[in-house]
Amino acid sequence: MKEASFIEAIDCLNGRHVTVNAINGISALSKSSSVSDQVLFVGPGLVDLQVNGVNGIDFNDTSLTADDLWNAAKYLLSQGVTTFFPTIITNSDENICQLLATINEACRHHDLLGQCIGGIHLEGPFISKEEGARGAHDKKYVKAPDWELFMRFQKAAGNRIKMITLSPEWDNSAAFISSAVKSRVLVSIGHSLASPEQIQKAVDAGATMSTHIGNAVPLMLPRHPNIIWEQLAQDRLCPSIIADGFHLPDSFMKVVMKAKGKNCFLVSDATLFTGMKPGVYNTHIGGQVKLEPNGRLSMEGGNGLLAGAAMTLLQNVGYLVTHQVASLSQAWKMASVIPDSLMNIYREPNKIAWEDAVIFTFEEKIAIQKVYKCGALAFET
Repeated sequence: MKEASFIEAIDCLNGRHVTVNAINGISALSKSSSVSDQVLFVGPGLVDLQVNGVNGIDFNDTSLTADDLWNAAKYLLSQGVTTFFPTIITNSDENICQLLATINEACRHHDLLGQCIGGIHLEGPFISKEEGARGAHDKKYVKAPDWELFMRFQKAAGNRIKMITLSPEWDNSAAFISSAVKSRVLVSIGHSLASPEQIQKAVDAGATMSTHIGNAVPLMLPRHPNIIWEQLAQDRLCPSIIADGFHLPDSFMKVVMKAKGKNCFLVSDATLFTGMKPGVYNTHIGGQVKLEPNGRLSMEGGNGLLAGAAMTLLQNVGYLVTHQVASLSQAWKMASVIPDSLMNIYREPNKIAWEDAVIFTFEEKIAIQKVYKCGALAFET
């Protein structure tokens, strides 16, 4: 380091040595030829478009409060996540509206929280009813896409729903997708057993993403055609993957990344158990889950069946790098630059570079040193 306000680091996106100007908050990067004794890296803030909860806080529990959301945001900031989409899954219409309203009101009354929450991801209730594709979503609340109902959800959310996951296997899916896109909502295909023709119609109507591809599908699929191949073959679909080492094998992730290149991105799909100590826990929806020391979350007594994800987006990045699935540059882009560009597809480009940034070391694992949000220091080890 030159001074307390100037930090020598390596830009993790391109490997260049840079000086981070942190006077009154991070403001710019400039080229540097000097190297610090301590190897520090700097990268843009991580962007997680699918977070169900963290650190004991469940975004789908109707007891959710504004304080819960702020505590979740603080935890995510400590993990390098400067922007996230709280993800609301299939539930009763009333419960969905209540949860959306809670998030909206919390953002309205807390500026920094509103800056951290880039939008809301609605995952359901317009998904497949079929076993395997439906996943853990409650079948009794699954229904066909309903634009009037979605507008009710959007009103409760204060227009903060920026992304929706649905299945295009419903007869009226294409019309719904077209309306959503016109209202500047990203549409992602997920929890689906749609046919190739239905997927094509969804893409033609404006669907641009695939939610955690390779998951929320039956264990057994036809060789071809199948829901995975069809989405990989669609050039206009950008898939997300969960890279925690449990949801997908390394070989599958490599194939997705080769097929999709710069259009593939990471999500954590984190649940409330992310950040919690290993153990057996009761869930508010019934049943017990086991969180193992390695981060694997499974149904207790369920023959090892996964019960969701319990690792942060930062840990997903670390997994890709340490398992040689991706370089640090590629993995960090998949968790920051790429999801940020998708999130901002309907907005003016951000003209202030590096206002959200993470400074970290990386030896055996990534260790956060400082996190900046909107130019101001938000977390420091």
